[in-house]
Amino acid sequence: MMNTLLPHEHFRTGREGPAAASLRRVWLFIIAITIHNFPEGLAVGVGFGAHGLEGDLPLALSIGLQNAPEGLAVAVALLGEGYAKGRAWGIAALTGLVEPVGGLLGAGIVALSEPLLPWGLAFAAGAMLFVISHEIIPETYRNGHQNKATLGLAVGPVIMLFLDVWLG
Repeated sequence: MMNTLLPHEHFRTGREGPAAASLRRVWLFIIAITIHNFPEGLAVGVGFGAHGLEGDLPLALSIGLQNAPEGLAVAVALLGEGYAKGRAWGIAALTGLVEPVGGLLGAGIVALSEPLLPWGLAFAAGAMLFVISHEIIPETYRNGHQNKATLGLAVGPVIMLFLDVWLG
């Protein structure tokens, strides 16, 4: 899949061997984050479409808060591959632009048919869990950050539950 999406990357950078493989892994990570952001936007859009501004503000805030470290992870990965700061930031920002598209689609679908709400939320949750468990967690273990990743995996849901109870 990466050869199809990025066939020119080793020619542009002059990289071959392990350096090219590292760059491909970073871009696979970026593509995974981008794909992961669409169902997040879908979840927010579905929630707002069904409940309006007051009903789903906590979900929008929590997803918005966790987008900052996602974007930072993308930018840092690109900086590690030698990308310029502005370009790394721009690419990180582009990975998040699929979220509003998902949000508009989700809000539009639910506005037309509220019975789709549980299905839309289930799809969004399942897609996010799949990307995290299939791509993100194995990558953190491969690079020797398993303790920090496990701590984040344990603390993250606790914070989300706290926010859910605190924000109502």
